[in-house]
Amino acid sequence: MTAVLDTPAGIPADAGTVASVLAERALQARRLVVDMAASERGCHLGGSLSVLDILIAALHRASAGDGTEVVLSKGHAAAGLYAALYVSGRLPENPAPLYGRAGQPYTGHPGPKVPGVLFPTGSLGHGVPYAAGWALARRIGGRGGLGIAVAGDGELQEGLVWETCQVAAARELGNFVLVVDRNGGQNDGFVADISPLPDLPGRFAAFGFEVAEVDGHDPAALSDLFAADRSAARRPLAVVAHTVKGKGVPAVEGRANSHYVTIDATRAAKWKRAIR
Repeated sequence: MTAVLDTPAGIPADAGTVASVLAERALQARRLVVDMAASERGCHLGGSLSVLDILIAALHRASAGDGTEVVLSKGHAAAGLYAALYVSGRLPENPAPLYGRAGQPYTGHPGPKVPGVLFPTGSLGHGVPYAAGWALARRIGGRGGLGIAVAGDGELQEGLVWETCQVAAARELGNFVLVVDRNGGQNDGFVADISPLPDLPGRFAAFGFEVAEVDGHDPAALSDLFAADRSAARRPLAVVAHTVKGKGVPAVEGRANSHYVTIDATRAAKWKRAIR
């Protein structure tokens, strides 16, 4: 397993070293996700691969120990979360051989029996208010730390997301960060063909958010965003992270039908060799 970084996010460290370690973690995590796709039940492969770099950078931010929590609202990407938790040193065991097995906590949607998972998610939209509620509780209690929600772009079709955005802006939750894994796909095809999201940054700005756009596969850029001091911020932050569904596995990159995949061990080995 990759060594855990000694220096928490937000404390001076060599930025190149941090980015390099996070990138290496992401490579290892992608191989684990492919292993989970080769389980008896398969997994939500495309979205797990697209969100990995975001999760790994966010978990590194949470390692600062200031009360920051990361909530994967797109809970169907649980395989990606388990892999990210493991390579980040948050899980004591490799989840890949245990994924989907009876009696194990590594189910198709994450729950709090898994170390590092604060809230159960799976029904789309619910993780966003969980994270906002966490941020609000920290703010009321006079404590630091962020509530980071990681959502999918298809998930933005849920009204609960926008209701939460309205409340977060009204309560001036500058310590709430909503990251959108903008991979362009959802269960039934491409988001643009089902319920388009034109000018997504403008939508968040209209709700009173600060907005940032970033390459969702750039660990340095993601780390910089998460490490920024938000203790005095009065507007929540929306991060539109542009990603590729199935990132890292050439056979499925950018394909809507990579949403849920079950493969055999031979194909898994081939895909893992091709991961970049």
